[in-house]
Parts: sequence; structure tokens; C-alpha cells
Amino acid sequence: MIASSPLDSLFALLSSPQLVALICAGVPFGLALGVIPGIGGRFGLIVAIPFVLHLDAVAGAVFLVAMHAVVHTGGSVPSILLGIGSGPDAATVVDGYPMARRGEAGRAIGASLAASALGGIVGAALLATSLPLVSWLMFSFGPPEIFLLALVGITFMTAVSGANLLKGMIVGSLGLMLSFIGRDPELGIPRFTFGQTFLWDGLGVIPAIAAMFAVPETIAIGASRAPIAARAATDAVIRSGEMLTGAMDVIRHRWLALRTSVLGALIGVVPGLGGEVAAWVCYGHAVQTARDPARFGQGAVEGVIAPDAANNSKEGGALLPTLFLGIPGSSGMSILLGALVALGVQPGPQVVLGHVNLAWTLVWTLVIANVLGAVMLAAVARWLTTVTRVPGGRLAPFVLVFTLLGCLVGTAGASSLFVLAVLSMLGVWLARAGWPRAPFAIGIVLGNVAERALHQSLSLWGARFLFRPGAIILLVLVLGSVAYHARGRLSKQ
Repeated sequence: MIASSPLDSLFALLSSPQLVALICAGVPFGLALGVIPGIGGRFGLIVAIPFVLHLDAVAGAVFLVAMHAVVHTGGSVPSILLGIGSGPDAATVVDGYPMARRGEAGRAIGASLAASALGGIVGAALLATSLPLVSWLMFSFGPPEIFLLALVGITFMTAVSGANLLKGMIVGSLGLMLSFIGRDPELGIPRFTFGQTFLWDGLGVIPAIAAMFAVPETIAIGASRAPIAARAATDAVIRSGEMLTGAMDVIRHRWLALRTSVLGALIGVVPGLGGEVAAWVCYGHAVQTARDPARFGQGAVEGVIAPDAANNSKEGGALLPTLFLGIPGSSGMSILLGALVALGVQPGPQVVLGHVNLAWTLVWTLVIANVLGAVMLAAVARWLTTVTRVPGGRLAPFVLVFTLLGCLVGTAGASSLFVLAVLSMLGVWLARAGWPRAPFAIGIVLGNVAERALHQSLSLWGARFLFRPGAIILLVLVLGSVAYHARGRLSKQ
């Protein structure tokens, strides 16, 4: 039943002027949401839902999925050009922004767009082909596996520390410690909050990441009054060469792009892990498997390809449990789940039985939206990259305003500005002292995930949770990751 309808669904989608128009309207809307730092797909879904409720279920779902699928494609633009990355897009900042400063903004955007399109297609392919495995994967991936997967990501702190292993471990440990601020996940008791109620929910990932990357770079640009790009690139170079060079980089690193696309999609299937986990785990994987990890953080194109492929592929993965089990894979998917219910679609196994055409239509929507989003953004990229040639003194105030707005919108609280201010002092000091900042991001993103999953695992299984089949596989991955990196360090010595 499922296999007999995909081509019919594609033909029905492309032959419907209404559905094509909705995709063509949803994609630029989603790109714009991503390009404006801090807005994101959740905001877009909330704004768009009232406007699609009068449509039929398929049309409304097509618009929402097309819009949400390309938000991170647009999010790569401020990450690369301005060094502002919120949520999962922050991982792109680490190498994308140094490429822009080196005058390779066009190449970085070309690589990002090609990787995003590939990731989106792989995510859609996972949605289409792994339907029979969804239930098995969902129910075999519990808190023990989430804890160990987070632990795999934490081990990548050593890989992204570059030549400064000790400094990287210190910064990463600080990020881990700060992730424990807030209420204890088991007892609900506030800890390390110093009596401040706004810290009960933790520091907030968005202001913490902005403080590490956006604020220090913006201050540096404003102080130097020089443009972002140290080397002036002409529009002709960007049009004819750099974008294509970036796309070719994805082909050159095709196995990395495919691995991180698949990994991002699988992480997206697991509810509760979040997009930040997919982006940072895949970034760490790119560093650890590179022949010369020291290039990362200095403008390595693989550092753009890996997180951007994962960012787009995880949306297809997250749609799996949302659509077929009624379990949202992320906060954005929880809003989409509510929208589908409001449109008259009851997510769950009955989607496969009673709305199979909707399922296939959304698969094709993911593919078309990701390809169309990359093409649309590539068409305007040469104008976007001119921002890297604006004098820093003029650009810095706008970047700071966008950073503040991003923190306010992303965390829905003015207290995030206090967190941003305090951690920015640390971020500026780390940048000027030449300490690696990526380990801090990994620590603060994954620390809370690992702790919450560890508490749940110990409560349910005790120490026996380590002997679950999935946990054993991931434990081997953790030990293998540590041994692989230790061997690399020893061989260099």
C-alpha cells in the first residue's frame, strides 16, 4: 500500500497549482525566518498556523512542513556572515565565520547550501524507507541510550580542542558545570542558582552560545573598524567560482556529508535530544575523523558541511515519530503536531493506514523544499555576502541588536540578557587568550541532556542500564572514540 503510491503522490503534488504555490510561499518564508537571527522555525509555525487552518489538511501540512524544513538552511547565513548562530546553527559558526573573515564567504555558503540540500533529501529518504523500523527504533532508544549518545558527543570535546587539549578540557568542563545550574532533574530542588529564581530553568543555551561566539567576534570587528572579510572578494568571483567551489567541497567530502546526514536523521528520530545535539555531535565527528583536526576552528569547510547536513536531515527524522507515532521529536515538531491535529489529521499509526497519501506528499515536500531552498538562497547569496565588506564600525551595532533580539525571542525572558552579559565577558577573554570555545558549547548543550537521561536510567534500571543491547553498542562507541583520539595524540608525540 505504501510502496504503490509514492510516484502518484509526487505527480499529484506537482500537478496541483495550489500545493506548488504553497511550497513556493513557504520556502522563502522559512528562509527569512532562518536568516533573521533568533527567530527560528517555532516562531514561524506559531505565526503561520492561524493562516492555514482554513486550508484542507494536505495543503496546510505542506505549507508548514515546507516552511519548517528550510529554516536551518537560512540560519547558516548569519552563522557564516556575522558569526551569529542560535540553536543548532551555532555549530556552523565555528568554521563558517572564520571562512567569511578569510574572504571565503561564498565558498562557505555554497558548501552549506549543498550540504543542507543533501541532508534534507537524506532525512526525507529516511522518512520514506524506515517506516517499518520506526516503532522498533523509538522503543529501543530509551534514557540509557540517550545518556550514552550524549556521552559520545562529550568525548568529542577533546577532538575540537585542537592543539590546546588541556585548555579545551578546562573550557569544556566549565560548560558542563554551568549546564547543571537549575533545578535538579530528579528532585526538582534548585541548585547553583544563588537564590536567583530566573536560574531555576538553567542558563539557556542560546545566550550562552551567543556569548561565546557572537559577542566576542562582534566586539573585535567593531574595535578594528575593518570589514568582516580580511580579503575583499569581488561579486564576479562569488558568482562564478566560490559558490561552485563550496558545492564541490561537499562532493569531495561526500562520505562525511552522507555520514552526518544519516547520523543527524537518526538523532532527529529520538524525542528529547534536540537539534543542538545533532549539530554538535556531527561537528565533533567531522573533527575526529579528519586527517588534520588542527584546521578546525580556523575555517575548515568540513566544519560547515557536517553540522549543516545534520541540521536539515534531522527534520526528516523528527517528522517520523511526530507523524506516525504522535510523539514530537523536537519542540518545533510539538507545535507542528498541534497544527496537524487542528487541521484534522490525527498523527499515529492510522496515518499509514488512512492518510498514506499525506505521508508521501510530506516526504516529497521535504525533498522539494530543501532543494528549492538551496537554489533560492544561492540566487541571492552574492548580495548577502556583500555584508562581509561593510566596515565593522557600521556593522557591529546591528549585529549586537540582532544578538540581543535573538536571546529575547529564543528564551522569552529578559533575564537571558544578564546571562549573555556575564558569559560574554568570559567569551571575550577566551577569544583574546586564544582558548578554544567549541568545547564549552558541547559541554553546555550535552551536559543537561546526559544528566537528565542518567537520572532516568538509574531510577528505572539501576546500574544494569549499561547492559541493554543498545547501551552496550554506544558504550563501545564511547570507549572507541576515546581510544581513537588518545592513539592520535600519542602518535603525534
